[in-house]
Amino acid sequence: MEQGLRDVCTSVRIGKVLIQRDERTAQPKLYYSKLPKDIADRWVLLLDPMLATGGSAMKCIEVLIEAGVKEDRILFINLICAPEGALKMLEKFPSLHIVTAEIDESMDVQKFILPGLGDFGDRYFGTED
Repeated sequence: MEQGLRDVCTSVRIGKVLIQRDERTAQPKLYYSKLPKDIADRWVLLLDPMLATGGSAMKCIEVLIEAGVKEDRILFINLICAPEGALKMLEKFPSLHIVTAEIDESMDVQKFILPGLGDFGDRYFGTED
């Protein structure tokens, strides 16, 4: 998604936040954050292809808010989301803007989107088992 954004918005400033969901607990863990120094003065496009539980995205939003970004200046942009995750995010961050291409049916017991498309990271990076 980042390359598509760069192709369209050539002067955009890019920050990086790496959060990974623990597959056993479904809890997010922050591994890395590097944001532009003036991020508090900007609109933020938060790009994440899949939104299941919302845990990783909410952790990222917390990082952005701690950096001074106003909640209503964050646009969460994704491809597919589970309704449970989108509702959870909007309950916690009611001023957040969400733009998605598809809201799927639900999540399974392992917290994967149904019907979904499998693990996006595995598919994108070719690391499927």
